[in-house]
Amino acid sequence: MSTTEAIPTIDAWAQPVTGRTRQDLPEVVRLLEKSGTARYLDLRLAPAEIVALMDAAGIQRLMLSASCRPGRWLITNGEVAAHVEAFPDRFAGVAAVDLANPVAAVRELDRAVRRLGFKALRVLPWLWKLPPNDKLYYPLYVKCIELDIPFCTQVGHTGPLMPSEPGRPVPYIDEVALTFPELRIVCGHIGHPWTDEMIGLAWKHDNVYIDTSAYLPRYYSSPLLQFLRSYGQDKVLFGTNFPQLPLDKCMGHVRSLGLPVDIENKFLSANARKVFSVRAA
Repeated sequence: MSTTEAIPTIDAWAQPVTGRTRQDLPEVVRLLEKSGTARYLDLRLAPAEIVALMDAAGIQRLMLSASCRPGRWLITNGEVAAHVEAFPDRFAGVAAVDLANPVAAVRELDRAVRRLGFKALRVLPWLWKLPPNDKLYYPLYVKCIELDIPFCTQVGHTGPLMPSEPGRPVPYIDEVALTFPELRIVCGHIGHPWTDEMIGLAWKHDNVYIDTSAYLPRYYSSPLLQFLRSYGQDKVLFGTNFPQLPLDKCMGHVRSLGLPVDIENKFLSANARKVFSVRAA
């Protein structure tokens, strides 16, 4: 067994496979086609089937996310909770809220954490065309601090054919981190083409982290790898954005990076355990 296979790996960003993607989120059809995972557009996977894929890849736990867009839910918190209930040692819930209804959003986040046991909140700025410094986010940040959970979001350009501006790390994430220094912020999708900005913010702010979802490890940029191997070893979390990227392929690429054992353990497990307050196994 390799060192990587022995690490209880946590995937920081994944979604249930509902079979509704083509109609609920048509913007991502092209992305999954280009990623070679178009089969998941119309396929529904039961929790046990996802766990089988995790076992084959050597992944212990998925941070499994709900999703909401203006006007309708894509994956409800209840659907995610059902996955977690079926396999509480393999899935952890990441809540979504209806950003357009701020009072109801705060109440739903409170319910998801206190009653369903969810471990984080995620909002996709490109779905709402609202960057993270918009006023609608601010009550949620206060609630995240109160509940001691991280806020997760997407940074960088959008693979889906939607405007990328809301995903700029500077000024948006920088402003939020300055305004809410107690808020843990996990920035997914590495920030490309503003990866250097994202690295700079993770260095600048103790509360800002990067997760590598949506990018195969083979294609991590040299600055990101240097950050991961050195002064950013405590600030980078492994993620896939499953089902956009295959779990086994991502893990195979990680093994080829040749990371030192202690850094590989932080990247695949320890950093996520700290940020999300979860057990790996």
